[in-house]
Amino acid sequence: MARLPNQLIETPPLADDVLSAVLRAVRLSGSVQFCFMPCGDWQTDAAPSLARLARPGGATPFHIVAQGSCWLKLEGRTVELAQGDVVAFPFGTGHQLGAGDGGLQVAPVDDLPPRPWREVPVLRYGAGGQGVRLLCGYLEFAAASFQPLREALPTLLHVRTRGDNFGWLRATIERIVAEVDHPRAGGVSVLERLTEITFIEVLRHHFEAARPGARGWLAAMTDPALARCLAAVHADPGRDWTLEAFASVGGLSRSAMTERFETVLGTSPMRYLRDWRLCLAGVALSTTGQSIAAIAHDAGYGSEAAFNRAFAKAQGAPPAAWRKAAQQSASG
Repeated sequence: MARLPNQLIETPPLADDVLSAVLRAVRLSGSVQFCFMPCGDWQTDAAPSLARLARPGGATPFHIVAQGSCWLKLEGRTVELAQGDVVAFPFGTGHQLGAGDGGLQVAPVDDLPPRPWREVPVLRYGAGGQGVRLLCGYLEFAAASFQPLREALPTLLHVRTRGDNFGWLRATIERIVAEVDHPRAGGVSVLERLTEITFIEVLRHHFEAARPGARGWLAAMTDPALARCLAAVHADPGRDWTLEAFASVGGLSRSAMTERFETVLGTSPMRYLRDWRLCLAGVALSTTGQSIAAIAHDAGYGSEAAFNRAFAKAQGAPPAAWRKAAQQSASG
Protein backbone atom coordinates (compact mmCIF):
# COMPACT_ATOMS: atom_id res chain seq x y z
CA MET A 1 0.00 0.00 0.00
CA ALA A 2 2.91 2.37 0.68
CA ARG A 3 3.76 2.38 -3.02
CA LEU A 4 0.25 3.21 -4.20
CA PRO A 5 0.44 7.05 -4.00
CA ASN A 6 3.66 7.06 -6.04
CA GLN A 7 2.01 4.92 -8.67
CA LEU A 8 -1.09 7.12 -8.79
CA ILE A 9 0.87 10.31 -9.28
CA GLU A 10 1.80 9.24 -12.81
CA THR A 11 -0.18 11.98 -14.52
CA PRO A 12 -0.18 10.98 -18.20
CA PRO A 13 -1.88 7.59 -17.65
CA LEU A 14 -4.48 9.27 -15.42
CA ALA A 15 -5.15 11.89 -18.09
CA ASP A 16 -5.55 9.07 -20.58
CA ASP A 17 -8.05 7.38 -18.26
CA VAL A 18 -10.16 10.55 -18.01
CA LEU A 19 -10.04 11.22 -21.74
CA SER A 20 -10.87 7.60 -22.56
CA ALA A 21 -13.89 7.66 -20.24
CA VAL A 22 -15.19 10.87 -21.79
CA LEU A 23 -14.62 9.65 -25.34
CA ARG A 24 -16.52 6.46 -24.51
CA ALA A 25 -19.47 8.70 -23.80
CA VAL A 26 -19.28 10.27 -27.27
CA ARG A 27 -22.16 8.52 -28.97
CA LEU A 28 -23.82 10.21 -31.88
CA SER A 29 -27.50 10.84 -31.28
CA GLY A 30 -27.95 11.99 -34.83
CA SER A 31 -25.90 12.34 -37.99
CA VAL A 32 -26.45 13.61 -41.50
CA GLN A 33 -23.97 13.63 -44.31
CA PHE A 34 -23.96 14.21 -48.02
CA CYS A 35 -21.41 14.44 -50.82
CA PHE A 36 -20.85 17.96 -52.17
CA MET A 37 -18.97 18.24 -55.50
CA PRO A 38 -18.62 21.80 -56.84
CA CYS A 39 -16.38 22.83 -59.76
CA GLY A 40 -14.80 26.12 -60.76
CA ASP A 41 -15.18 29.16 -58.50
CA TRP A 42 -17.85 28.71 -55.86
CA GLN A 43 -18.87 29.64 -52.33
CA THR A 44 -21.36 28.46 -49.74
CA ASP A 45 -22.36 29.71 -46.30
CA ALA A 46 -22.13 26.35 -44.61
CA ALA A 47 -23.05 26.46 -40.92
CA PRO A 48 -26.51 28.14 -41.01
CA SER A 49 -27.83 25.77 -43.67
CA LEU A 50 -26.50 22.68 -41.87
CA ALA A 51 -27.97 23.85 -38.59
CA ARG A 52 -31.44 23.84 -40.13
CA LEU A 53 -31.22 20.05 -40.41
CA ALA A 54 -30.37 19.49 -36.74
CA ARG A 55 -31.94 19.74 -33.33
CA PRO A 56 -31.52 23.36 -32.15
CA GLY A 57 -28.28 23.88 -30.26
CA GLY A 58 -27.06 20.35 -30.79
CA ALA A 59 -25.30 20.38 -34.14
CA THR A 60 -21.57 20.05 -34.80
CA PRO A 61 -21.03 20.67 -38.53
CA PHE A 62 -18.13 18.86 -40.15
CA HIS A 63 -16.44 18.60 -43.54
CA ILE A 64 -14.07 15.97 -44.89
CA VAL A 65 -12.05 16.90 -47.96
CA ALA A 66 -12.08 13.70 -50.01
CA GLN A 67 -10.59 15.26 -53.16
CA GLY A 68 -9.17 18.59 -54.29
CA SER A 69 -8.80 21.70 -52.17
CA CYS A 70 -10.77 24.72 -51.06
CA TRP A 71 -10.70 27.54 -48.56
CA LEU A 72 -12.49 27.92 -45.26
CA LYS A 73 -13.30 31.30 -43.76
CA LEU A 74 -14.38 31.85 -40.16
CA GLU A 75 -13.96 34.54 -37.54
CA GLY A 76 -11.96 36.77 -39.88
CA ARG A 77 -9.38 34.19 -40.90
CA THR A 78 -8.89 31.95 -43.92
CA VAL A 79 -7.71 28.35 -43.71
CA GLU A 80 -6.62 26.39 -46.77
CA LEU A 81 -8.04 22.86 -46.83
CA ALA A 82 -6.56 20.03 -48.88
CA GLN A 83 -7.35 16.40 -49.58
CA GLY A 84 -7.52 14.39 -46.36
CA ASP A 85 -8.34 17.33 -44.10
CA VAL A 86 -11.11 16.99 -41.52
CA VAL A 87 -12.72 20.02 -39.90
CA ALA A 88 -15.46 20.19 -37.28
CA PHE A 89 -17.13 23.06 -35.45
CA PRO A 90 -18.11 22.07 -31.88
CA PHE A 91 -20.21 25.20 -31.36
CA GLY A 92 -21.69 25.42 -34.86
CA THR A 93 -19.63 28.53 -35.58
CA GLY A 94 -20.63 30.27 -38.81
CA HIS A 95 -18.20 29.72 -41.66
CA GLN A 96 -17.92 29.80 -45.43
CA LEU A 97 -16.37 27.34 -47.87
CA GLY A 98 -15.29 28.12 -51.39
CA ALA A 99 -12.74 27.97 -54.17
CA GLY A 100 -11.16 30.65 -56.31
CA ASP A 101 -12.99 33.97 -56.14
CA GLY A 102 -16.16 32.29 -54.90
CA GLY A 103 -18.18 33.27 -57.97
CA LEU A 104 -20.97 30.69 -57.89
CA GLN A 105 -23.15 30.93 -54.77
CA VAL A 106 -24.50 27.51 -53.85
CA ALA A 107 -26.72 26.22 -51.04
CA PRO A 108 -26.48 22.42 -51.16
CA VAL A 109 -28.74 21.86 -48.14
CA ASP A 110 -31.61 23.44 -50.10
CA ASP A 111 -31.15 20.83 -52.83
CA LEU A 112 -31.11 17.75 -50.61
CA PRO A 113 -33.93 15.22 -51.12
CA PRO A 114 -36.40 14.58 -48.28
CA ARG A 115 -35.13 12.34 -45.50
CA PRO A 116 -34.68 9.57 -44.54
CA TRP A 117 -32.12 8.57 -47.18
CA ARG A 118 -31.25 5.06 -48.26
CA GLU A 119 -28.08 6.34 -49.85
CA VAL A 120 -25.89 9.37 -49.27
CA PRO A 121 -27.01 12.18 -51.61
CA VAL A 122 -24.44 13.43 -54.10
CA LEU A 123 -24.80 17.07 -55.18
CA ARG A 124 -22.83 18.46 -58.16
CA TYR A 125 -22.44 22.11 -59.13
CA GLY A 126 -20.64 24.05 -61.86
CA ALA A 127 -18.69 22.90 -64.86
CA GLY A 128 -15.05 23.04 -65.80
CA GLY A 129 -12.14 23.86 -63.57
CA GLN A 130 -10.75 21.72 -60.82
CA GLY A 131 -13.42 19.88 -58.90
CA VAL A 132 -13.61 19.57 -55.14
CA ARG A 133 -15.21 16.67 -53.32
CA LEU A 134 -16.44 17.25 -49.80
CA LEU A 135 -18.30 15.01 -47.41
CA CYS A 136 -20.39 17.47 -45.43
CA GLY A 137 -22.86 17.17 -42.64
CA TYR A 138 -23.38 17.51 -38.95
CA LEU A 139 -23.35 15.24 -35.95
CA GLU A 140 -24.95 15.50 -32.56
CA PHE A 141 -23.45 14.20 -29.35
CA ALA A 142 -24.84 14.66 -25.89
CA ALA A 143 -21.38 14.77 -24.27
CA ALA A 144 -20.97 18.27 -25.73
CA SER A 145 -23.28 19.49 -22.96
CA PHE A 146 -20.61 18.74 -20.35
CA GLN A 147 -19.27 22.19 -19.54
CA PRO A 148 -15.63 21.24 -18.73
CA LEU A 149 -15.42 19.48 -22.11
CA ARG A 150 -16.99 22.42 -23.94
CA GLU A 151 -14.56 24.86 -22.34
CA ALA A 152 -11.64 22.72 -23.53
CA LEU A 153 -12.75 22.80 -27.17
CA PRO A 154 -11.93 25.46 -29.79
CA THR A 155 -14.37 26.87 -32.33
CA LEU A 156 -12.54 24.92 -35.06
CA LEU A 157 -11.14 21.40 -34.90
CA HIS A 158 -8.80 20.79 -37.85
CA VAL A 159 -6.79 17.67 -38.57
CA ARG A 160 -4.57 17.16 -41.63
CA THR A 161 -4.29 13.42 -42.21
CA ARG A 162 -1.33 13.48 -44.58
CA GLY A 163 1.22 12.84 -41.82
CA ASP A 164 2.67 9.47 -40.90
CA ASN A 165 0.61 9.32 -37.69
CA PHE A 166 -2.74 9.31 -39.47
CA GLY A 167 -2.54 6.23 -41.67
CA TRP A 168 -5.56 4.49 -40.17
CA LEU A 169 -7.60 7.71 -40.16
CA ARG A 170 -6.86 8.14 -43.87
CA ALA A 171 -7.98 4.55 -44.36
CA THR A 172 -11.21 5.31 -42.48
CA ILE A 173 -11.89 8.30 -44.73
CA GLU A 174 -11.20 6.13 -47.78
CA ARG A 175 -13.75 3.63 -46.43
CA ILE A 176 -16.28 6.46 -46.04
CA VAL A 177 -15.70 7.51 -49.65
CA ALA A 178 -16.06 3.91 -50.82
CA GLU A 179 -19.39 3.58 -48.99
CA VAL A 180 -20.60 6.72 -50.78
CA ASP A 181 -19.36 5.58 -54.20
CA HIS A 182 -20.62 2.01 -53.93
CA PRO A 183 -23.75 1.98 -51.76
CA ARG A 184 -24.58 -1.30 -50.06
CA ALA A 185 -27.31 -2.48 -47.73
CA GLY A 186 -26.91 -0.81 -44.34
CA GLY A 187 -24.53 1.73 -45.80
CA VAL A 188 -26.03 4.74 -44.01
CA SER A 189 -25.57 3.05 -40.61
CA VAL A 190 -22.00 2.09 -41.49
CA LEU A 191 -21.29 5.69 -42.45
CA GLU A 192 -22.63 6.90 -39.11
CA ARG A 193 -20.24 4.59 -37.27
CA LEU A 194 -17.28 5.58 -39.42
CA THR A 195 -18.11 9.24 -38.89
CA GLU A 196 -18.26 8.68 -35.15
CA ILE A 197 -14.83 7.03 -35.18
CA THR A 198 -13.40 9.88 -37.27
CA PHE A 199 -14.81 12.51 -34.95
CA ILE A 200 -13.49 10.76 -31.84
CA GLU A 201 -10.02 10.63 -33.39
CA VAL A 202 -10.20 14.36 -34.20
CA LEU A 203 -11.14 15.06 -30.58
CA ARG A 204 -8.33 12.84 -29.31
CA HIS A 205 -5.80 14.57 -31.53
CA HIS A 206 -6.89 17.95 -30.20
CA PHE A 207 -6.56 16.94 -26.56
CA GLU A 208 -3.19 15.29 -27.12
CA ALA A 209 -1.81 18.36 -28.89
CA ALA A 210 -3.35 21.04 -26.64
CA ARG A 211 -1.26 22.75 -23.99
CA PRO A 212 -3.00 23.05 -20.63
CA GLY A 213 -3.21 26.48 -19.05
CA ALA A 214 -3.58 27.37 -15.39
CA ARG A 215 -7.31 26.62 -15.34
CA GLY A 216 -9.72 24.27 -17.04
CA TRP A 217 -10.21 20.60 -17.74
CA LEU A 218 -6.82 20.03 -19.38
CA ALA A 219 -5.08 21.74 -16.48
CA ALA A 220 -6.95 19.49 -14.04
CA MET A 221 -5.66 16.40 -15.80
CA THR A 222 -2.07 17.53 -15.17
CA ASP A 223 -2.72 18.18 -11.47
CA PRO A 224 -1.95 14.90 -9.62
CA ALA A 225 -4.69 15.26 -6.98
CA LEU A 226 -7.38 16.38 -9.45
CA ALA A 227 -6.30 13.83 -12.04
CA ARG A 228 -6.75 11.04 -9.50
CA CYS A 229 -10.24 12.31 -8.67
CA LEU A 230 -11.33 12.78 -12.28
CA ALA A 231 -10.01 9.36 -13.28
CA ALA A 232 -11.92 7.74 -10.40
CA VAL A 233 -15.15 9.65 -11.06
CA HIS A 234 -15.17 8.93 -14.77
CA ALA A 235 -14.32 5.28 -14.15
CA ASP A 236 -17.20 4.83 -11.69
CA PRO A 237 -19.70 7.73 -11.82
CA GLY A 238 -22.39 5.61 -10.15
CA ARG A 239 -20.42 5.22 -6.96
CA ASP A 240 -21.89 6.73 -3.79
CA TRP A 241 -19.53 9.70 -3.93
CA THR A 242 -19.12 12.10 -1.03
CA LEU A 243 -16.75 14.97 -0.45
CA GLU A 244 -14.86 12.69 1.92
CA ALA A 245 -14.45 10.15 -0.89
CA PHE A 246 -13.08 12.83 -3.23
CA ALA A 247 -10.63 13.97 -0.57
CA SER A 248 -9.49 10.41 0.10
CA VAL A 249 -8.89 9.63 -3.57
CA GLY A 250 -7.07 12.92 -4.15
CA GLY A 251 -4.98 12.68 -0.99
CA LEU A 252 -6.10 16.10 0.26
CA SER A 253 -8.31 17.40 3.02
CA ARG A 254 -11.93 18.17 2.18
CA SER A 255 -11.34 21.91 2.26
CA ALA A 256 -8.18 21.66 0.15
CA MET A 257 -9.93 19.44 -2.40
CA THR A 258 -12.85 21.84 -2.67
CA GLU A 259 -10.50 24.78 -3.09
CA ARG A 260 -8.49 22.94 -5.75
CA PHE A 261 -11.65 22.15 -7.76
CA GLU A 262 -12.87 25.74 -7.50
CA THR A 263 -9.49 27.19 -8.48
CA VAL A 264 -8.75 24.94 -11.45
CA LEU A 265 -12.18 23.84 -12.65
CA GLY A 266 -14.39 26.63 -11.39
CA THR A 267 -16.78 24.19 -9.75
CA SER A 268 -17.06 21.98 -6.68
CA PRO A 269 -16.39 18.22 -6.62
CA MET A 270 -20.08 17.39 -6.14
CA ARG A 271 -21.22 19.77 -8.89
CA TYR A 272 -18.67 18.23 -11.25
CA LEU A 273 -20.05 14.79 -10.44
CA ARG A 274 -23.64 15.97 -10.87
CA ASP A 275 -22.89 17.58 -14.26
CA TRP A 276 -21.13 14.45 -15.53
CA ARG A 277 -24.00 12.23 -14.44
CA LEU A 278 -26.49 14.51 -16.21
CA CYS A 279 -24.28 14.41 -19.30
CA LEU A 280 -24.34 10.60 -19.22
CA ALA A 281 -28.10 10.76 -18.74
CA GLY A 282 -28.34 12.77 -21.94
CA VAL A 283 -26.30 10.13 -23.76
CA ALA A 284 -28.59 7.39 -22.44
CA LEU A 285 -31.73 9.31 -23.43
CA SER A 286 -30.41 9.91 -26.94
CA THR A 287 -28.98 6.49 -27.69
CA THR A 288 -30.88 3.89 -25.65
CA GLY A 289 -34.42 2.83 -24.86
CA GLN A 290 -33.75 2.79 -21.13
CA SER A 291 -36.64 4.16 -19.07
CA ILE A 292 -36.37 7.67 -17.64
CA ALA A 293 -36.84 6.25 -14.15
CA ALA A 294 -33.85 3.93 -14.63
CA ILE A 295 -31.73 6.75 -16.06
CA ALA A 296 -32.69 8.94 -13.11
CA HIS A 297 -31.56 6.20 -10.71
CA ASP A 298 -28.25 5.79 -12.55
CA ALA A 299 -27.74 9.56 -12.35
CA GLY A 300 -28.04 9.39 -8.57
CA TYR A 301 -31.50 10.89 -8.14
CA GLY A 302 -33.90 9.47 -5.62
CA SER A 303 -36.98 10.40 -7.64
CA GLU A 304 -37.82 10.85 -11.30
CA ALA A 305 -39.33 14.26 -10.52
CA ALA A 306 -36.07 15.54 -9.01
CA PHE A 307 -34.16 14.22 -12.02
CA ASN A 308 -36.59 15.89 -14.42
CA ARG A 309 -36.07 19.25 -12.74
CA ALA A 310 -32.27 18.96 -12.66
CA PHE A 311 -32.02 17.72 -16.24
CA ALA A 312 -34.31 20.46 -17.58
CA LYS A 313 -32.28 23.12 -15.77
CA ALA A 314 -28.99 21.75 -17.12
CA GLN A 315 -30.04 20.88 -20.68
CA GLY A 316 -32.84 23.34 -21.38
CA ALA A 317 -35.50 20.67 -21.88
CA PRO A 318 -37.02 17.90 -19.72
CA PRO A 319 -35.83 14.33 -20.36
CA ALA A 320 -38.88 13.20 -22.35
CA ALA A 321 -38.73 16.21 -24.68
CA TRP A 322 -34.95 15.79 -25.04
CA ARG A 323 -35.37 12.16 -26.05
CA LYS A 324 -38.18 12.94 -28.50
CA ALA A 325 -36.15 15.68 -30.20
CA ALA A 326 -33.13 13.39 -30.50
CA GLN A 327 -35.22 10.61 -32.02
CA GLN A 328 -36.88 12.96 -34.49
CA SER A 329 -33.55 14.39 -35.53
CA ALA A 330 -32.04 10.93 -36.03
CA SER A 331 -34.99 9.73 -38.13
CA GLY A 332 -35.15 12.87 -40.24
